[in-house]
Amino acid sequence: MESSTIQYYNKNAQTYFESTVSLDMGKLYEPFLQHLKPGAKILDAGCGSGRDSLFFKNHGFQVTAFDASEEMVKLASQLLGQRVLHMSFEDLDLPETYDGIWACASLLHVKRAELRNVIARLTQHLNTGGMLYMSFKYGGGEYWKDGRYFHCLDEIGLHKTIERIPELKVAQLFVSIDVRSDRTEERWLNAYLVRG
Repeated sequence: MESSTIQYYNKNAQTYFESTVSLDMGKLYEPFLQHLKPGAKILDAGCGSGRDSLFFKNHGFQVTAFDASEEMVKLASQLLGQRVLHMSFEDLDLPETYDGIWACASLLHVKRAELRNVIARLTQHLNTGGMLYMSFKYGGGEYWKDGRYFHCLDEIGLHKTIERIPELKVAQLFVSIDVRSDRTEERWLNAYLVRG
């Protein structure tokens, strides 16, 4: 992940936290949680505010969360009442495997040339039969905004990205609009992948 992207979140952590922590992501949780047993282990990969981790934790799941921004880690740790790991996707090296991995609007900051390797590394931390969720701004390009790098994907781009990760199979793909009231023109690709 680009250092300027991480610095953006360090500098704007409180504002980003406040603008995202209360968003209703219920429609995205449903297909993910349908695949998990009660008390399952979930890895929140690039957890941001910790919003999704808190939801999973409050619903009885065992949650491990990490983020590349030190300032976001502090805020998410306070929200969760547990330690959030300070780690980037490139540094991912955990002793455990998980029943579900949740990567909401986080992998879109990984450079296109590195994305397949990062997804493959995440897959190695996923139990057989486990589910990986990831979301990207919808499209086919790459761009920079406010010092942050963004990598957009559509259905074709997603299939090309994971075609050489044979363990992963697409369970569900759909496009949604941004849940933020001032961003309803933005669309997101939501991918639910199962490790076979």
